[in-house]
Amino acid sequence: MIELAARTGYDAIELRFLEGEDSLWKLPTFSGAALIASKQMLTDHGLVVACVGTSCRFHSADRKERSREIEEGERMAELAAELGAPGIRVFGDKIQPGTERDSTRGWIADGIRDLSERTLRSGVEVWLETHGDFATSAEAISILEMSGRDAGVIWDPANALLDGGESPGEALGALETKLRHVHLKDFARNGSTWRPTLTGEGDFPLREVITALQAANYDRFVSFEWEKRWHPEIAEAGIAVPHFAQWFRQFRAAA
Repeated sequence: MIELAARTGYDAIELRFLEGEDSLWKLPTFSGAALIASKQMLTDHGLVVACVGTSCRFHSADRKERSREIEEGERMAELAAELGAPGIRVFGDKIQPGTERDSTRGWIADGIRDLSERTLRSGVEVWLETHGDFATSAEAISILEMSGRDAGVIWDPANALLDGGESPGEALGALETKLRHVHLKDFARNGSTWRPTLTGEGDFPLREVITALQAANYDRFVSFEWEKRWHPEIAEAGIAVPHFAQWFRQFRAAA
């Protein structure tokens, strides 16, 4: 992954799954001498870690389950600090059967607050992705305000626009100073559904999204997502990753 990113002109990588594991702190690659070697490999290739993506969710009505998610987030934040990453990604995420939106929103806010307090000394921020039943930027900001913590937002336009019905301008206007990171990917419409496709070959308003980011003077990372784990039929990363880099550079040069 590091070699592919460096060879195709990326500035950073975002970590989520490696060797099928999303609790990355469990992997030998990220402990002891192997962690030192991994960090050196990043440096040697001119890369940094833009974000460490956890699978933590705070939507459960079970307090013990939410506590386990917070503990997982704390471990992942410790790893993020070791790797020099500024933030960890967490989800809201979905209103569970038998619960309702207001209660779920409160649990998510509590999770953000508690995890942020635990990660404060590491210098790693907690970043809430626009996702699930709380995919709009307005929902993300509402949750952060309820948490009372200086956390941030990862804007995933695919979730915010397709699931939440926001326009890029509306989303960025709501986020204002809370925007920390952006996920980008393209989709082709297939009837009433959307399928991931190579960048620039879909129907998703990706150009509008990037133009809105430029207009908002966004100066942090955008992260290309290629979700082959959930869509095994799409092209290999060895094709999609350099394709995005070339498309993105050409679009910015022409803008």
